[in-house]
Amino acid sequence: MAALGNPELNRIVAAAQTPLWDVTTGEGSTIMATRDSGVDGMPYVVIIGRSGRGYRASLYMPGDDITVEGDVIGEVAGNPREIGRQIRALLEDADLSSN
Repeated sequence: MAALGNPELNRIVAAAQTPLWDVTTGEGSTIMATRDSGVDGMPYVVIIGRSGRGYRASLYMPGDDITVEGDVIGEVAGNPREIGRQIRALLEDADLSSN
């Protein structure tokens, strides 16, 4: 499957919006979601990147290095609206408690 163009990526981001998370397009065909952790400059981060026919979502706790692989919290696939809804559900259900 070819990389999604910006209009499709923007549709995914629009469908993934949630009040607690700031969802934006990242580099290339990635999506980044951030949420305030209460520590200045150290948000929770979820990076959603291409994986096979869909996307894989990885969670990073405040202070984690986002250049390495994070904790995978799910994979999503489908049309842009479905992918966005699935991402929104992953974000809303993400376990943000420290391990």
